[in-house]
Amino acid sequence: MGTPRVLSAGLKRFALAAGLLGGLLAVTALRAQPSPVPTISVVRDTGCGCCLNWVAHLQKAGFKTTVTESPNRAADSKVPAALRSCHTGTVDGYLIEGHVPVADIKKLLQTRPKVLGIAAPGMPAGSPGMEMPGGAVTPYDVIAFDAAGKTSVFASHR
Repeated sequence: MGTPRVLSAGLKRFALAAGLLGGLLAVTALRAQPSPVPTISVVRDTGCGCCLNWVAHLQKAGFKTTVTESPNRAADSKVPAALRSCHTGTVDGYLIEGHVPVADIKKLLQTRPKVLGIAAPGMPAGSPGMEMPGGAVTPYDVIAFDAAGKTSVFASHR
């Protein structure tokens, strides 16, 4: 009757190994899944068309978006006046002002700096949503800002 015990012990080892391998594969598969891209809520100046071009830039990169219009957007803004543009996005607790490229938004969400948001002040020619014929880009900076109004260059586009 020694043989059934050997088979039983061998089957137990096999089952244990198969279970561990299955668990490892499940963890690997979960880590390989892309993290969900958060929704960006955009408030734009009433009737502004370039804002919708920027929203299309976000959507093309896989972001989900919601868009509303507000004639009081600038008056209600927490973005420093010198950094304002024609629309403000909110994503994962951050403000995104103006024509900020998706790469900068992703960098912000990955690095999670202690800022209120980032802004592409004004409406820089060639920035996302403000594309120019021939692909020309006017050099511009994306500026990080905190609640006290302190600013620093977050990214430069040349």
